[in-house]
Amino acid sequence: MSLLTVVRDVSAVVGVAAPASVFAALGSNRTMFEMLGCANEMAQRIAYDTRDWTTLRTTANLVGDDVTTAFNLPANYKRMLLNTNVWRSTSTQQPMVFFSDTDEWMQRRAAGENDAWGEWTIYGGQIHIWPAMTAGVTASFTYLDKNPIVLTSGGFGDRFQSDTDTFRLDERLLKLGMTFDWKMKKGSPYAEDMGTYQDAINMAMGHDKPAPIIVGRRTLSSYARIAYPWPVPTP
Repeated sequence: MSLLTVVRDVSAVVGVAAPASVFAALGSNRTMFEMLGCANEMAQRIAYDTRDWTTLRTTANLVGDDVTTAFNLPANYKRMLLNTNVWRSTSTQQPMVFFSDTDEWMQRRAAGENDAWGEWTIYGGQIHIWPAMTAGVTASFTYLDKNPIVLTSGGFGDRFQSDTDTFRLDERLLKLGMTFDWKMKKGSPYAEDMGTYQDAINMAMGHDKPAPIIVGRRTLSSYARIAYPWPVPTP
């Protein structure tokens, strides 16, 4: 479903004229200018603020050279996942230790201390790894892509650029979200529309990734730290 189709559907619900194009006359069409802003904001809100969508997860691999300890974050980097670790190729059983406090990181560097598994932190738009990885050693991590839009011109982006661009996630979520957000900003009753959107996004989030297996014969999910791996006793 293209941006134009979504906007036409939203227009039909909120009571504005359905456009022949969103982008054709943005300079003179205030309604479409606002509609585009609503679409961009809602697309980013759904992509960034609700969950770590599997569609938007991607992996980075950093290669050591015996010297480099600071690596630029990927151009499409939004944020780490909620459960992200950084793994050295030389240590597959234990991830590197993360330091959220930059001051503690600097203190450890000044003291010449380092964890046996390696350490990492993020600041200044870079991921810092200590000690430096030797040549051929890699560090891998998963992060959230900041680009939820499929661009007609090619590749992905974080904002719509043409009528035929599409949303990488469920377009119905975009439509429902735009509907309640538009009504809210215009001072119209929106509670029922917001409830419909919330129901839809909760359902989408629930189906985005299988639930952890807590009881059963199959392999335990990585989320299940304590589990009962046998069938439930029955009377």
